[in-house]
Amino acid sequence: MAANGLAGSAFDRSELHRKQAVCDGPAVPGGAVARPANHGPRPDGRGLSPRGWPVGVGIWLVGARGSVATTAVAGAAALRAGLVPPVGCVTETPDFAGAGLAPWSALVFGGHDVVETPLPKRAEALAQAGVIPARLVEAVRDELAAADAEIRPGTESRGGQATEAARLAADVTAFRERHGLDRVVVVNVASTESPREPRAEHDDLAALRNAMRTGTPLPPSSLYAYAAITAGCGYVDFTPSPGIRLPALERFARERGVPYAGSDAKTGETLVKTALAPMFAARALDVRAWSGTNLLGGGDGATLADPAARASKTASKDRALREILGRPVEGETHIDHVPAMGEWKTAWDHVRFEGFLGVGMTLQFTWQGCDSALAAPLVLDLARLVARSHETGGAGPLPELGFFFKDPVGSGEHRLVLQYETLRRWAAGLGEAR
Repeated sequence: MAANGLAGSAFDRSELHRKQAVCDGPAVPGGAVARPANHGPRPDGRGLSPRGWPVGVGIWLVGARGSVATTAVAGAAALRAGLVPPVGCVTETPDFAGAGLAPWSALVFGGHDVVETPLPKRAEALAQAGVIPARLVEAVRDELAAADAEIRPGTESRGGQATEAARLAADVTAFRERHGLDRVVVVNVASTESPREPRAEHDDLAALRNAMRTGTPLPPSSLYAYAAITAGCGYVDFTPSPGIRLPALERFARERGVPYAGSDAKTGETLVKTALAPMFAARALDVRAWSGTNLLGGGDGATLADPAARASKTASKDRALREILGRPVEGETHIDHVPAMGEWKTAWDHVRFEGFLGVGMTLQFTWQGCDSALAAPLVLDLARLVARSHETGGAGPLPELGFFFKDPVGSGEHRLVLQYETLRRWAAGLGEAR
């Protein structure tokens, strides 16, 4: 393995295309890759790829030109070509080998965004920040350009949302039809929204639709969720924004027979918390205080510099600790924007606890990581799992995917090991549903 984490000592686009051709079929003009013809019917009469997988799975990213989305698209292209190992991809571990998940060669990317910086340029900036190896950006440039060509303008609607929702849904539907995809999963990786006051129409689908004709009752994340459900797509809330977590939208998803998962992916400090807090509880050690400080750069840090957006994030981060320990403890989670840190983040936690005879003790840990590199493989994992669930008839919330989230929908379980066991058993069931 080369020092930069790339397979082999050197590679270029010709090598990537050669490897893709083995998996996907011959190259076609414009740098795209021809998808193989269907080989035999499935029980539902639809085609299979030569390896028995669905013809294609679309991953439609809301916030498609952001750091996480760009890293996910570049990473998927590199994985498909065999240029990097699947480090960080939970679904590539042995426990998921029989789950029937779509392979990297089946994934196609598109999305919505309100910014116009092309994905190749965004990837170049991430390479300068040390997030993506520079040589890898050049090797997957055509794949980044192909995904960028599938990005459509995001919502900035100020008027009635019904028309805008129809446009967003039409974008996703056209993407699915244009590529002949078996199904599409919409993943919201856009900036965190500020908390919104609940409205009466959020509880009733008919009232919501009526309000959408002339007004803006939905925050942007929920409008994207509404459009995804309308288009018949599975949905993932990767952020703590409201998204699909409104009663009317949850009911709509069940009616449309689409699965959804969320919310707020745990990639750093909270991941460690949900591993360590059960240890204290299991050993009957009395946690008295747990304080954390997070220093973030990049777009996520800039977004969370807003007090309202920061409140949404800290509420999500602190919920797991209360649930695991069974009570609130002293201490808070602080988030500070430090632009000089760029795409990196540091979390420092201080835990004060008591042992036998009331003896006070302390645990401290520091987590330093690259948020995009931690988040991107989870985007790919979640899209593959939600697509497979949809294929096997899954609909409504997927609490089995709580392993990936700070605030899992449909589940109050936050202990990491137990979440993983639930996920593993569920994935085994997906394989049996072939």
